[in-house]
Amino acid sequence: MESKAVKICVTSDTHGRHGMVRVPPCDILIHCGDCTADSGPQSLRGFLVWFERQPAKHKVLVAGNHDFAFEKWPDLAVAMVKEVAPSVQYLQDSGCELMGLKFWGSPYQPEFMNWAFNLPSGAALKRHWDMIPKGTDVLVTHGPPKGFLDYNHYDNFHCGCEDLLNAVIEIKPKLHCFGHIHSGYGSVEVDGTIMVNASACNERYIVKNDPVTVYLTP
Repeated sequence: MESKAVKICVTSDTHGRHGMVRVPPCDILIHCGDCTADSGPQSLRGFLVWFERQPAKHKVLVAGNHDFAFEKWPDLAVAMVKEVAPSVQYLQDSGCELMGLKFWGSPYQPEFMNWAFNLPSGAALKRHWDMIPKGTDVLVTHGPPKGFLDYNHYDNFHCGCEDLLNAVIEIKPKLHCFGHIHSGYGSVEVDGTIMVNASACNERYIVKNDPVTVYLTP
């Protein structure tokens, strides 16, 4: 018997404005980071209350460069996820299996100013991408791969990570979802991998973009 397709909805970069995002009923809801408004624990708690209430049986979350709570107070932040949002799987260089699909998530992205989970391009970042297991079906990162849905209109350059792109090409997940670059919202299929930039906010931090829906068969 053929497996039933799993309905996955993806959003990202809500920056505390999650109340303006309309999530349709789905099997799995993914948030790719930058969920908080001011990076603090109270902002995180408010997001988690909203996230837990959304119409999805399972939820997956990675942190973003604005989500300092997960970097500065990791034990507190992870405990808060478990307390406030028990249906949420928080992934930080870790994975889980949901509805027959293998997920892996990581918050890191190339260094820019002094944000959370920033690392220099090269060996420091590649070390994290080398952790992604072969057989991963859904890869969730905050930042995009180089050259795909990563164009920053303010600075006129592609902000993605080349080593992340190489990892995606090698592992070939069914879905790679991310955010970070608000102007990159959209989706594209590359060599069998659906790439989704699900940034909810535009470059002025106004919620403009709906969650992206993808159907995957385990």
